Amino acid sequence: MAKFSSFEEIISWQKARELNVVIYKITNSNDLFSKDFGLRDQIRRASVSISSNIAEGFERQTTKEFIRFLYIAKASAGEVRSQLYLAFDIKYIDKNEFEELKLKTNEVSKLISGLLKYLHSTL
Repeated sequence: MAKFSSFEEIISWQKARELNVVIYKITNSNDLFSKDFGLRDQIRRASVSISSNIAEGFERQTTKEFIRFLYIAKASAGEVRSQLYLAFDIKYIDKNEFEELKLKTNEVSKLISGLLKYLHSTL
């Protein structure tokens, strides 16, 4: 198992937590986005799924289970990115917001990939 004593120490979880806050702020503050309940709720759920699956996988206390949940978290990051493209395309977010959120989501995804690579090397 990775050398963490709690999931709160995992950088990808910390960054996913920060992403959650930004997603919630943007989906609350933008009038169009806040009223599109389907997309708003889906991007929120996908974002929260990233941090939640990192935490849940860690708490399973086996490397194989942790890896499985990290793949789910990484897939959720892809889902968030896809939904960001839609939000940008339909003008719920501007180019700057889109680029900032995409960058944050990509960072989380890359951190998860790095952790996965490390965990696979320990099996």
